[in-house]
Amino acid sequence: MTVLTIQPQGITFAATPGMSLLDAIKAAGVALITQCNGKGQCGACHLFVQEGRKSLSKIQRAENEKLDTIVGVGSKSRLACQAVLGEEPVTVELLGFKSGF
Repeated sequence: MTVLTIQPQGITFAATPGMSLLDAIKAAGVALITQCNGKGQCGACHLFVQEGRKSLSKIQRAENEKLDTIVGVGSKSRLACQAVLGEEPVTVELLGFKSGF
């Protein structure tokens, strides 16, 4: 299991390696609305990876191109629907998400 910490909610969740961050965040009880159903096209799941970036899958071209269109992107930015969890703990900071389903 991989430990996923979600900020600012302070939620810690035991996720399965190989899950997308999007699926793990939803499984942890954080509602996340996307318009593209996790296809990396809307950018609504943009977040910052504060710790454990090397444990995530590498950014692919399509994700990088979408990130280039989003205001406020930085070096820690990822799309939750495109980043896949590895074995090491990961801490993410959500932007404008609401807790609960």
